[in-house]
Amino acid sequence: MASSVEQNSAPLSGLRALDLTGELGWLLGRILADVGVKVMKIDPPGGDPGRNMAPVIEGPAGSISASWVAYNMGKTRLDLDLSTEEGRERFLELVSEADFVLESENPGVLDALGIGWEVLQKRNPSLILTSVTPYGQAGPLAGVPASDLELMSAGGAVWLTGDADRPPVRMTLPQSVCWAGSYAAVGTMIAHHFRQLTGQGQHVDMSAQAGLLPALVHAPSFYDLLGENPLRAGGYLVGRNINGAAMRNIWPCRDGYVTWAIYGGAAGRQSNRGMVEWMDENGMAPEFLKNMDWSTFDVATITLAEVSEMEAAIAVFLETVTKAEFLAQAEVRRMLAYVVSTAADIAADEQLEARQVWSEEFVPELGRTLRFPDGWLRIDGKRGGVASPVSGGIK
Repeated sequence: MASSVEQNSAPLSGLRALDLTGELGWLLGRILADVGVKVMKIDPPGGDPGRNMAPVIEGPAGSISASWVAYNMGKTRLDLDLSTEEGRERFLELVSEADFVLESENPGVLDALGIGWEVLQKRNPSLILTSVTPYGQAGPLAGVPASDLELMSAGGAVWLTGDADRPPVRMTLPQSVCWAGSYAAVGTMIAHHFRQLTGQGQHVDMSAQAGLLPALVHAPSFYDLLGENPLRAGGYLVGRNINGAAMRNIWPCRDGYVTWAIYGGAAGRQSNRGMVEWMDENGMAPEFLKNMDWSTFDVATITLAEVSEMEAAIAVFLETVTKAEFLAQAEVRRMLAYVVSTAADIAADEQLEARQVWSEEFVPELGRTLRFPDGWLRIDGKRGGVASPVSGGIK
């Protein structure tokens, strides 16, 4: 079923991009497609090797990588052999009419083919070239390849992931491609804004390693502010208490996990009060919790023993409730609280359903229809981007 969103309603409708990216840059092109750019995926003869990357989805017409489909919906495809003079000339003809060229994985690939930034800029002075690479276009690691695990480690995220009594662990779903693609899209839009003001194109140099720094949230500032380097703490929040007490943030419940913590400030006191009132209504709040003066409560100065006593009582209570009950009560009681959602939870989420987030799209490669998250942006009540194929879609 084709999406009901009109392509010309998207904010960047009418612009064109040539996408030469591999896995590290797929999301960049997908984001541009979602906001209306007509993105043409330029693949080597035989197609992008990533189409066979696990996990693979099966269908009556064949099989294809789930990741490849997810990150490349909304793009048309063209197989082009850039190693030949004919292929390079065809590519430069397309560049003359393009607004963006996107590349990833290996800095200097276009340079090696004799059609790097200087050539592209002469052919089209208003062109924006965005290069998404592991470590950027310059420096001692320029040109060095890196896997998701290497990038997550080099960016610092792996060191802070997991429990303190175990070696670092990685996230199961590759995250570096998402951070790199998202920040590359931001850089590309900044360059586009500059072009709107001046008419000049630019070369956007995106380092995936640098793009991962925001994934650490406040960790990079720990040493400057507290004189210490943060260590991984599993399901706990650190750096909020002068006595070294860590606040538990991930809790098991009856059917999974939820996230809630003992907080300070006005919002935190309301959240703490709401939790204790809920416990009390179920006969599970100990007297010391019911007698807490939340109006003067200071999370920064309580002792480790006090935190442990509070969390022990709360843990027993939370194991009796479901995720759905927890989320409902968090809303009613104005608690700073969320559920830890599985993929199945997200697929069945009532809020996402109400927002009409999902779209059923036919994938010719498979000969079957798949359910996709639809446009993430609404302008004047209309979705500005679509997951559905654009001008022929995936071929």
